[in-house]
Amino acid sequence: MRGAGRTATAANVAQVSRFTFAKGNTKKVLALPVYGLGALASLLVPRRAGSWVFGCGSGVGEGALALFLHAREADPTLSMVWLARDERDATEASSLDIPSVPVTSWRGFWLTLRAEVLVVTHGFGDVNRFGTRGGFIVQLWHGIPLKLIHLDSPATLRIPIFSSSRVLRAALRRLYRGAARGISLFPVASPVAAERIRSAFALGADRVVVTGDPRDDVLSHATAAERAQRARALLAERLATPLPAGRVLLFAPTWRDGAADPGIPTDAQWAALGAYLERTESVLVIRPHPLSVGEYGAGPTSSPRIRMLASAAQPDVTPVLPAVDLLITDYSSIAYDFALTGGEMIYLAADVAAYTASRGLYEPYERFSGGREVNSWDAVLALLERRDADPELRRALREHTEAIARSHHAFRDGRNTARVFDAIVTSLKGRA
Repeated sequence: MRGAGRTATAANVAQVSRFTFAKGNTKKVLALPVYGLGALASLLVPRRAGSWVFGCGSGVGEGALALFLHAREADPTLSMVWLARDERDATEASSLDIPSVPVTSWRGFWLTLRAEVLVVTHGFGDVNRFGTRGGFIVQLWHGIPLKLIHLDSPATLRIPIFSSSRVLRAALRRLYRGAARGISLFPVASPVAAERIRSAFALGADRVVVTGDPRDDVLSHATAAERAQRARALLAERLATPLPAGRVLLFAPTWRDGAADPGIPTDAQWAALGAYLERTESVLVIRPHPLSVGEYGAGPTSSPRIRMLASAAQPDVTPVLPAVDLLITDYSSIAYDFALTGGEMIYLAADVAAYTASRGLYEPYERFSGGREVNSWDAVLALLERRDADPELRRALREHTEAIARSHHAFRDGRNTARVFDAIVTSLKGRA
């Protein structure tokens, strides 16, 4: 078992190239002439009714995939293409019988330019960013925000060297506002999420619609037992090693815009975690953010009960959440999605004061965490020990989970994707 775990870790530990707002903004500024040419092309090239393109910043998955599969079944007359970031995306799309084209190719630009509907989950770069003007853009996003995002966040406007330039920051703000105005429909999970998105993207209430998040439908389909069984099988497949019986704990920290993750255990803490997992017959799955900075390899090396689930192995983590009994996170919006499973959560916030001061949050952290956050892995282990011995604490943790689900999800019926599709069709008819 130990050898298999190490082999899987070696295969999974690699992470994708690091994105930061500063790097992204630099590229935007340098590409302004190309944006202008794309805008000019959009005035000359008509869009084709019934043509849809899809893209996702994390791979073939999330709400974009759910919507593609639903739309294909609901209306077979639609012409739909996935715009792939790389060969891995193309291979994954092919396995699902989804036609794909490289997003940055001339063909990808042309299909984006001609498409009536453009579906994205992160930004306009999920499709070909230079051909989006004038299309019906559906921004599905990738979770309910806890951290301030987009226009609400000062981090969004960072750019190297000239970060203190008011003129450049004002220009970037106008660029972001102009791009946001291109969003035709922004489906969200709840009225709470709608309020945050309207603020972050400066959008009117008519464009931000409460439908439920399509990517969360997988957390509502079938029975809880069937969801757990399916998710455990998927998790074992992605870990490339059998998943032993017993509890599954998941550690999933947030992205820190290029900064190192302060929540990485020390060698002594890895050893203590391994001992706890062995004693309780549990498994800890480490899921760093796809853009995280930090080395977690010492964990799986120290114990066969600590596994690494890299984003390359499972770009969309939502389908494996029903396999998880307890989530450990910091400021990640994964907590909002996980709440739909009914599982318990522990909040490891090693730098809560500094982080909330630098990024800002849409709600007080104490409300998000239920006031039980801890600041070290030693404290996490102590809380786990208390939780195992105290049924009242277990009940309180589950009640907090349910409170999050009630306040942040308007629907739990597995029909979020259908509502989004219906909203798109209705909006298109209104434009005709």
